[in-house]
Amino acid sequence: MAGNKKHVSYVVSVLLWLLLLIHQCILGRGGGGGGGGGGGASSSGSTILMDRRLRYDFYEKTCPNVERIIHNVGCDASVLIASSGTNIAERDAEINLSLPGDGFEVFFRAKRALELQCPGVVSCADVMAIATRDLVNLVGGPRWEVKKGRRDGLVSKASRVGNNLPQVNQTISQLITLFKSKGLTILDMVALSGAHTIGFSHCKEFMNRIYSYNKTFDIDPSMNKDYAQTLRTPCPKNDHNLDPTVVAFNDVSTPAIFDNAYYQNLQKGLGLLETDQKLFTDPITRGYVDSMANDQHIFFSYFVAAMIMLGGVGVKTGSDGEVRRDCGFFNS
Repeated sequence: MAGNKKHVSYVVSVLLWLLLLIHQCILGRGGGGGGGGGGGASSSGSTILMDRRLRYDFYEKTCPNVERIIHNVGCDASVLIASSGTNIAERDAEINLSLPGDGFEVFFRAKRALELQCPGVVSCADVMAIATRDLVNLVGGPRWEVKKGRRDGLVSKASRVGNNLPQVNQTISQLITLFKSKGLTILDMVALSGAHTIGFSHCKEFMNRIYSYNKTFDIDPSMNKDYAQTLRTPCPKNDHNLDPTVVAFNDVSTPAIFDNAYYQNLQKGLGLLETDQKLFTDPITRGYVDSMANDQHIFFSYFVAAMIMLGGVGVKTGSDGEVRRDCGFFNS
């Protein structure tokens, strides 16, 4: 359940990029960052308009083997940009520090392979969208067709991340407001949360649930007590310098398989993050959790629909942005 980060399976660590894709699109810059704060599509109407600029056959003439090349190797690519002496980039924002270095490398290698075959053609944002789909499918998840034509953003700042990403202490109402501001429904939100069927979280993300929860309960009453006790060993209360390499799997049951066990865990009080468990305890979302817990095909169907919708949120297309030669750096 919990252990040193270096012992987490390679597949699981790479699949954290599914969460990355979700994070990037929720920022309102799915294809690569707009100017200013949380810009980009903020309503269903604008999302549909941007989605029409993406096509399944976008690279048919310029790089017809794009999906095969990415698959063989193994939203906004602004999170790939490295920090410099004058700028802390998105990949180094505190909330993104759980994204593993080897996960970044998968996308860098895919981009390098494409540059050998189709130089300056395929954006890093499209590489991320396609590779994420392939990796989900690799560990048992669904497969869907990915529309292409995204451009990469010209801005990557850690300061733009915080308030545009779901936070572990937010209420369901706050989360719904955030997702709706990007043109996503409550059902989309619950389905996309199923991405926590893989990956891991650091101790600080759930410490408040397993120690001194409130004046009445030491442990969050919505959390399975035995589960909470097992988390205390790798995450000691009085350790003010928690080892950042110590993590716990988001899905305690099947952490390396993309399935609906995440929702079944919530029914048993085995959600790791407070926002995850709230999906079950809050009557607004509980019905969706039960539905996806009872039928994996339903979860996959909802998840694919939400990912397709997510893929069109706030994307850059046409002459907006750029197509990076190296995903880690702007072209100029």
